[in-house]
Amino acid sequence: MNPSLPRPALALPPSFSTREFRNALGMFATGVTIVTARNAADELVGLTASSFNSVSLEPPLVLWSLSHGASTMPAFANGSHYAIHVLAADQKDLAERFATRGIDRWAGLEHRPGISGAPLLAGAAATFECFNRSQYKEGDHTIFVGEVERCEHREGASPLLYHGGKFYTEHPL
Repeated sequence: MNPSLPRPALALPPSFSTREFRNALGMFATGVTIVTARNAADELVGLTASSFNSVSLEPPLVLWSLSHGASTMPAFANGSHYAIHVLAADQKDLAERFATRGIDRWAGLEHRPGISGAPLLAGAAATFECFNRSQYKEGDHTIFVGEVERCEHREGASPLLYHGGKFYTEHPL
């Protein structure tokens, strides 16, 4: 943008449909995460999310986002802590389980409490235990920024990837 021109006050309206936008976004390959917490009634909550990224090393910050219409929004918006699990290539079934509505996602699932009570799932490639530092409402999602209090990773674990609506595993070039 030319610095001598005035900055527009508003963005141009989209020239594409919501489906076209989703399809274009799907071309960005991402890792797959599950975010877990406890709600106000101390019940376990969790969901599959691909909207995860690092923000800062000092302090250690990560972000993820959640739709305003998600049933778990109150638990994450009002809770003090959550855990983000970067899934390994062998955890496709777990990703699908936490993406499915209307089921008990926790039935028979191995987990342990993290340092601040958020449930930790076994077998993840990496785990980030986060303080719910800040939230930003943008469009139809809230962006959560977590301050990482503890992290772990499984050395040599291959990641579970998502691209174009399908799961993939790592294939080194």
